[in-house]
Amino acid sequence: MRRVRLRFVSDVEVEFVDRVRALGQVVEVAERGTRFPIVVYGPEGCGKTALLRQARLILEDHGYSVVYANPMAGREDEKLVYTPSIRDIVKEALKALPDPYSRIVDASITIASMALRRFRRPRVALLMDDLFQAVGVDRAEAYTKTLLNLIEYPPGDYERIVVLVASSEGVTRERVGRHDWATMMLLWNMPREGFRELYDRLPGEKPGFEDAWSLTGGNPRYLGGLYEAGWSPDPILDSMIRARRLKSFIKSLDGKEAEILREAINDPDAIFERLREPGARSLERKLVELNLIIEVWDRNEWSWVDEPPPEKNPELGIGRYYAWQTPLHREAVKRALGA
Repeated sequence: MRRVRLRFVSDVEVEFVDRVRALGQVVEVAERGTRFPIVVYGPEGCGKTALLRQARLILEDHGYSVVYANPMAGREDEKLVYTPSIRDIVKEALKALPDPYSRIVDASITIASMALRRFRRPRVALLMDDLFQAVGVDRAEAYTKTLLNLIEYPPGDYERIVVLVASSEGVTRERVGRHDWATMMLLWNMPREGFRELYDRLPGEKPGFEDAWSLTGGNPRYLGGLYEAGWSPDPILDSMIRARRLKSFIKSLDGKEAEILREAINDPDAIFERLREPGARSLERKLVELNLIIEVWDRNEWSWVDEPPPEKNPELGIGRYYAWQTPLHREAVKRALGA
Protein backbone atom coordinates (compact mmCIF):
# COMPACT_ATOMS: atom_id res chain seq x y z
CA MET A 1 0.00 0.00 0.00
CA ARG A 2 1.30 3.44 -0.92
CA ARG A 3 1.83 5.70 2.08
CA VAL A 4 1.43 9.46 2.00
CA ARG A 5 4.23 11.59 3.41
CA LEU A 6 3.16 14.32 5.81
CA ARG A 7 4.80 17.36 7.35
CA PHE A 8 4.72 16.44 11.05
CA VAL A 9 6.58 19.45 12.45
CA SER A 10 8.63 22.18 10.78
CA ASP A 11 11.75 20.05 10.36
CA VAL A 12 10.32 16.53 10.35
CA GLU A 13 8.43 14.80 7.56
CA VAL A 14 6.96 11.36 8.25
CA GLU A 15 5.25 8.60 6.37
CA PHE A 16 1.70 7.76 7.44
CA VAL A 17 1.97 5.30 10.33
CA ASP A 18 -0.32 2.93 12.21
CA ARG A 19 -4.14 3.18 11.94
CA VAL A 20 -4.17 -0.39 10.61
CA ARG A 21 -7.87 -0.92 11.21
CA ALA A 22 -8.74 2.48 9.72
CA LEU A 23 -6.84 1.66 6.52
CA GLY A 24 -8.74 -1.61 6.27
CA GLN A 25 -12.00 0.30 6.67
CA VAL A 26 -11.03 2.65 3.83
CA VAL A 27 -10.31 -0.35 1.61
CA GLU A 28 -13.76 -1.76 2.46
CA VAL A 29 -15.35 1.57 1.55
CA ALA A 30 -13.43 1.63 -1.73
CA GLU A 31 -14.71 -1.83 -2.61
CA ARG A 32 -18.38 -1.03 -2.03
CA GLY A 33 -18.78 2.77 -2.13
CA THR A 34 -20.85 4.77 0.37
CA ARG A 35 -24.64 4.74 0.62
CA PHE A 36 -24.56 7.91 2.74
CA PRO A 37 -21.83 10.49 3.27
CA ILE A 38 -19.57 9.29 6.08
CA VAL A 39 -18.94 12.09 8.57
CA VAL A 40 -15.92 11.46 10.82
CA TYR A 41 -15.68 13.46 14.04
CA GLY A 42 -12.79 13.49 16.47
CA PRO A 43 -10.56 15.63 18.68
CA GLU A 44 -8.65 18.47 17.08
CA GLY A 45 -5.30 17.17 15.87
CA CYS A 46 -6.15 13.48 16.24
CA GLY A 47 -5.18 12.73 12.63
CA LYS A 48 -8.34 13.20 10.54
CA THR A 49 -6.51 15.18 7.85
CA ALA A 50 -3.72 12.61 7.67
CA LEU A 51 -6.27 9.82 7.31
CA LEU A 52 -8.11 11.61 4.49
CA ARG A 53 -4.85 12.20 2.65
CA GLN A 54 -3.95 8.52 3.00
CA ALA A 55 -7.49 7.58 1.93
CA ARG A 56 -6.93 9.58 -1.27
CA LEU A 57 -4.06 7.28 -2.27
CA ILE A 58 -6.03 4.14 -1.41
CA LEU A 59 -9.03 5.27 -3.44
CA GLU A 60 -6.87 6.23 -6.39
CA ASP A 61 -5.28 2.77 -6.29
CA HIS A 62 -8.82 1.35 -6.48
CA GLY A 63 -9.54 3.26 -9.66
CA TYR A 64 -11.30 6.32 -8.27
CA SER A 65 -11.11 9.86 -9.57
CA VAL A 66 -10.57 11.65 -6.26
CA VAL A 67 -11.31 15.24 -5.28
CA TYR A 68 -9.84 16.24 -1.91
CA ALA A 69 -10.83 19.65 -0.52
CA ASN A 70 -9.35 21.28 2.57
CA PRO A 71 -10.86 24.80 2.72
CA MET A 72 -8.99 25.65 5.94
CA ALA A 73 -5.55 24.93 4.47
CA GLY A 74 -3.14 27.86 4.37
CA ARG A 75 -1.92 27.39 0.78
CA GLU A 76 -3.97 27.22 -2.39
CA ASP A 77 -2.22 24.08 -3.60
CA GLU A 78 -3.31 22.32 -0.39
CA LYS A 79 -6.93 23.50 -0.57
CA LEU A 80 -7.68 21.30 -3.57
CA VAL A 81 -5.90 18.07 -4.55
CA TYR A 82 -7.20 15.80 -7.30
CA THR A 83 -6.44 12.83 -9.49
CA PRO A 84 -4.58 13.88 -12.69
CA SER A 85 -7.23 12.21 -14.86
CA ILE A 86 -9.74 14.96 -14.00
CA ARG A 87 -7.38 17.91 -14.50
CA ASP A 88 -9.40 19.32 -17.42
CA ILE A 89 -12.62 19.16 -15.41
CA VAL A 90 -10.96 20.95 -12.51
CA LYS A 91 -9.68 23.73 -14.77
CA GLU A 92 -13.13 24.19 -16.28
CA ALA A 93 -14.84 24.28 -12.89
CA LEU A 94 -12.38 26.73 -11.36
CA LYS A 95 -12.52 29.01 -14.40
CA ALA A 96 -16.30 29.32 -13.99
CA LEU A 97 -15.94 30.79 -10.48
CA PRO A 98 -14.67 34.37 -9.98
CA ASP A 99 -12.74 33.49 -6.81
CA PRO A 100 -12.70 29.68 -6.68
CA TYR A 101 -10.36 29.17 -3.74
CA SER A 102 -12.62 31.19 -1.46
CA ARG A 103 -15.46 28.87 -2.51
CA ILE A 104 -13.47 25.65 -2.63
CA VAL A 105 -16.26 23.61 -0.99
CA ASP A 106 -18.71 24.50 -3.76
CA ALA A 107 -16.01 24.07 -6.39
CA SER A 108 -15.11 20.56 -5.20
CA ILE A 109 -18.77 19.46 -5.25
CA THR A 110 -19.08 20.87 -8.76
CA ILE A 111 -15.95 18.99 -9.88
CA ALA A 112 -17.25 15.70 -8.50
CA SER A 113 -20.62 16.30 -10.16
CA MET A 114 -18.96 17.05 -13.51
CA ALA A 115 -16.87 13.86 -13.28
CA LEU A 116 -20.02 11.83 -12.64
CA ARG A 117 -21.63 13.38 -15.70
CA ARG A 118 -18.66 13.24 -18.10
CA PHE A 119 -17.27 9.77 -17.53
CA ARG A 120 -18.95 6.47 -18.35
CA ARG A 121 -19.87 4.65 -15.13
CA PRO A 122 -16.97 6.20 -13.18
CA ARG A 123 -15.68 5.67 -9.70
CA VAL A 124 -15.64 9.08 -8.01
CA ALA A 125 -14.56 9.99 -4.47
CA LEU A 126 -15.12 13.33 -2.74
CA LEU A 127 -13.09 13.90 0.43
CA MET A 128 -13.83 17.06 2.41
CA ASP A 129 -11.70 18.16 5.35
CA ASP A 130 -13.01 20.58 8.00
CA LEU A 131 -16.19 21.09 5.98
CA PHE A 132 -18.38 22.39 8.78
CA GLN A 133 -15.75 24.78 10.08
CA ALA A 134 -15.60 26.27 6.58
CA VAL A 135 -19.32 26.59 5.82
CA GLY A 136 -20.49 27.35 9.37
CA VAL A 137 -22.85 25.60 11.75
CA ASP A 138 -25.95 27.13 10.18
CA ARG A 139 -25.15 25.63 6.78
CA ALA A 140 -23.87 22.23 7.93
CA GLU A 141 -27.20 20.50 7.43
CA ALA A 142 -27.73 21.96 3.96
CA TYR A 143 -24.30 20.85 2.75
CA THR A 144 -24.78 17.36 4.20
CA LYS A 145 -28.04 17.06 2.25
CA THR A 146 -26.27 18.29 -0.89
CA LEU A 147 -23.69 15.54 -0.51
CA LEU A 148 -26.42 12.94 0.02
CA ASN A 149 -28.19 14.18 -3.12
CA LEU A 150 -24.94 13.70 -5.05
CA ILE A 151 -25.10 10.01 -4.09
CA GLU A 152 -28.85 9.47 -4.45
CA TYR A 153 -29.59 11.70 -7.45
CA PRO A 154 -26.32 11.86 -9.41
CA PRO A 155 -26.04 13.76 -12.70
CA GLY A 156 -24.84 10.57 -14.37
CA ASP A 157 -24.70 6.83 -13.85
CA TYR A 158 -21.73 5.71 -11.77
CA GLU A 159 -20.14 2.44 -10.73
CA ARG A 160 -19.21 3.57 -7.22
CA ILE A 161 -19.08 6.80 -5.28
CA VAL A 162 -17.37 7.57 -1.96
CA VAL A 163 -18.07 10.69 0.11
CA LEU A 164 -15.99 11.22 3.26
CA VAL A 165 -16.21 14.31 5.49
CA ALA A 166 -13.98 15.07 8.49
CA SER A 167 -14.79 17.54 11.26
CA SER A 168 -13.79 18.44 14.80
CA GLU A 169 -16.77 20.81 15.03
CA GLY A 170 -18.65 18.79 17.63
CA VAL A 171 -21.53 21.23 17.96
CA THR A 172 -22.78 20.29 14.48
CA ARG A 173 -22.97 16.58 15.26
CA GLU A 174 -26.43 16.73 16.73
CA ARG A 175 -27.76 18.93 13.93
CA VAL A 176 -26.33 16.79 11.14
CA GLY A 177 -27.14 13.47 12.78
CA ARG A 178 -30.82 14.18 13.47
CA HIS A 179 -31.75 13.88 9.79
CA ASP A 180 -30.27 10.44 8.96
CA TRP A 181 -28.53 12.06 6.00
CA ALA A 182 -25.07 10.76 6.93
CA THR A 183 -23.26 7.92 8.65
CA MET A 184 -21.68 9.38 11.78
CA MET A 185 -18.42 7.88 13.04
CA LEU A 186 -15.74 8.83 15.55
CA LEU A 187 -11.96 8.82 15.23
CA TRP A 188 -9.98 9.00 18.46
CA ASN A 189 -6.37 9.92 19.19
CA MET A 190 -3.71 7.44 18.13
CA PRO A 191 -3.32 4.06 19.83
CA ARG A 192 -0.33 3.77 22.11
CA GLU A 193 2.06 1.85 19.85
CA GLY A 194 1.32 3.90 16.75
CA PHE A 195 1.87 7.06 18.77
CA ARG A 196 5.20 5.66 19.94
CA GLU A 197 6.31 5.43 16.29
CA LEU A 198 5.75 9.17 15.87
CA TYR A 199 7.47 9.91 19.17
CA ASP A 200 10.51 7.86 18.13
CA ARG A 201 10.86 9.85 14.90
CA LEU A 202 11.27 13.18 16.67
CA PRO A 203 14.97 14.11 16.85
CA GLY A 204 16.98 15.41 19.78
CA GLU A 205 16.60 15.04 23.51
CA LYS A 206 13.07 14.50 24.70
CA PRO A 207 11.18 13.45 27.81
CA GLY A 208 10.30 9.83 28.40
CA PHE A 209 7.57 8.34 26.27
CA GLU A 210 5.23 8.00 29.25
CA ASP A 211 5.40 11.74 29.87
CA ALA A 212 4.54 12.51 26.25
CA TRP A 213 1.71 9.99 26.31
CA SER A 214 0.21 11.25 29.57
CA LEU A 215 0.23 14.87 28.33
CA THR A 216 -1.23 14.27 24.86
CA GLY A 217 -3.24 11.08 25.19
CA GLY A 218 -1.90 10.03 21.78
CA ASN A 219 -2.79 13.24 19.92
CA PRO A 220 -0.19 13.76 17.16
CA ARG A 221 -0.74 17.53 16.75
CA TYR A 222 -0.07 18.20 20.41
CA LEU A 223 2.95 15.89 20.36
CA GLY A 224 4.33 18.12 17.59
CA GLY A 225 3.37 21.19 19.61
CA LEU A 226 5.30 19.94 22.62
CA TYR A 227 8.35 19.26 20.44
CA GLU A 228 8.29 22.79 19.00
CA ALA A 229 7.76 24.28 22.49
CA GLY A 230 10.91 22.59 23.78
CA TRP A 231 8.79 19.94 25.51
CA SER A 232 7.25 22.43 27.92
CA PRO A 233 3.44 22.23 28.10
CA ASP A 234 3.15 25.75 29.53
CA PRO A 235 3.13 27.68 26.20
CA ILE A 236 0.49 25.30 24.82
CA LEU A 237 -1.69 25.61 27.91
CA ASP A 238 -1.38 29.40 28.03
CA SER A 239 -2.30 29.61 24.35
CA MET A 240 -5.29 27.33 24.84
CA ILE A 241 -6.52 29.37 27.81
CA ARG A 242 -6.21 32.62 25.86
CA ALA A 243 -7.59 31.40 22.53
CA ARG A 244 -10.65 29.81 24.09
CA ARG A 245 -11.01 32.64 26.65
CA LEU A 246 -11.32 30.02 29.36
CA LYS A 247 -11.06 32.44 32.27
CA SER A 248 -13.98 34.48 30.93
CA PHE A 249 -15.85 31.26 30.23
CA ILE A 250 -15.39 30.04 33.79
CA LYS A 251 -16.31 33.46 35.17
CA SER A 252 -19.62 33.22 33.26
CA LEU A 253 -20.62 29.91 34.85
CA ASP A 254 -23.23 29.82 37.55
CA GLY A 255 -22.58 27.99 40.81
CA LYS A 256 -24.04 24.66 39.69
CA GLU A 257 -22.14 24.68 36.37
CA ALA A 258 -18.86 25.46 38.13
CA GLU A 259 -19.48 22.68 40.63
CA ILE A 260 -20.08 20.10 37.90
CA LEU A 261 -17.05 21.30 35.96
CA ARG A 262 -14.80 20.80 38.96
CA GLU A 263 -16.09 17.23 39.26
CA ALA A 264 -15.54 16.66 35.55
CA ILE A 265 -11.85 17.52 35.90
CA ASN A 266 -11.38 14.20 37.68
CA ASP A 267 -14.19 12.30 35.94
CA PRO A 268 -15.82 13.62 32.73
CA ASP A 269 -18.71 11.23 33.27
CA ALA A 270 -19.84 13.52 36.11
CA ILE A 271 -21.52 15.52 33.34
CA PHE A 272 -23.52 12.51 32.20
CA GLU A 273 -24.45 11.45 35.70
CA ARG A 274 -25.85 14.90 36.49
CA LEU A 275 -27.57 15.71 33.20
CA ARG A 276 -30.96 15.95 34.92
CA GLU A 277 -29.70 18.65 37.22
CA PRO A 278 -29.89 22.36 36.34
CA GLY A 279 -26.72 23.52 34.64
CA ALA A 280 -25.37 20.16 33.46
CA ARG A 281 -26.81 20.32 29.95
CA SER A 282 -25.79 23.94 29.41
CA LEU A 283 -22.28 23.17 30.68
CA GLU A 284 -22.00 20.20 28.33
CA ARG A 285 -22.97 22.32 25.32
CA LYS A 286 -20.46 25.01 26.24
CA LEU A 287 -17.63 22.50 26.63
CA VAL A 288 -18.49 20.91 23.27
CA GLU A 289 -18.66 24.31 21.55
CA LEU A 290 -15.20 25.13 22.92
CA ASN A 291 -13.85 21.81 21.60
CA LEU A 292 -12.84 20.69 25.08
CA ILE A 293 -14.84 17.49 25.52
CA ILE A 294 -16.43 14.92 23.23
CA GLU A 295 -19.35 12.64 23.87
CA VAL A 296 -17.92 9.20 23.15
CA TRP A 297 -20.34 6.64 21.87
CA ASP A 298 -20.57 2.97 22.68
CA ARG A 299 -17.41 1.16 21.73
CA ASN A 300 -19.18 -0.75 18.95
CA GLU A 301 -16.81 -1.33 16.06
CA TRP A 302 -19.27 0.12 13.53
CA SER A 303 -19.34 3.47 15.39
CA TRP A 304 -15.59 4.05 15.17
CA VAL A 305 -12.93 4.64 12.57
CA ASP A 306 -9.86 2.75 13.75
CA GLU A 307 -9.68 1.74 17.42
CA PRO A 308 -12.01 3.32 20.01
CA PRO A 309 -10.61 4.71 23.26
CA PRO A 310 -10.63 2.49 26.35
CA GLU A 311 -13.88 2.14 28.28
CA LYS A 312 -12.44 4.35 30.99
CA ASN A 313 -9.03 5.89 31.64
CA PRO A 314 -8.99 8.52 34.39
CA GLU A 315 -5.32 9.35 33.76
CA LEU A 316 -6.12 10.49 30.22
CA GLY A 317 -9.48 12.04 31.09
CA ILE A 318 -11.53 9.39 29.29
CA GLY A 319 -14.86 8.28 30.69
CA ARG A 320 -17.46 5.87 29.42
CA TYR A 321 -19.75 8.65 28.14
CA TYR A 322 -17.55 11.75 27.85
CA ALA A 323 -13.85 12.40 27.37
CA TRP A 324 -11.57 15.40 27.39
CA GLN A 325 -10.11 15.82 23.91
CA THR A 326 -6.63 15.43 25.40
CA PRO A 327 -5.16 15.63 28.91
CA LEU A 328 -3.83 19.07 27.89
CA HIS A 329 -7.40 20.31 27.36
CA ARG A 330 -8.31 19.12 30.83
CA GLU A 331 -5.22 20.74 32.34
CA ALA A 332 -6.01 24.06 30.63
CA VAL A 333 -9.47 24.11 32.19
CA LYS A 334 -8.00 23.07 35.53
CA ARG A 335 -5.55 25.98 35.45
CA ALA A 336 -8.25 28.43 34.41
CA LEU A 337 -10.32 27.23 37.34
CA GLY A 338 -7.40 27.91 39.64
CA ALA A 339 -7.61 24.31 40.83
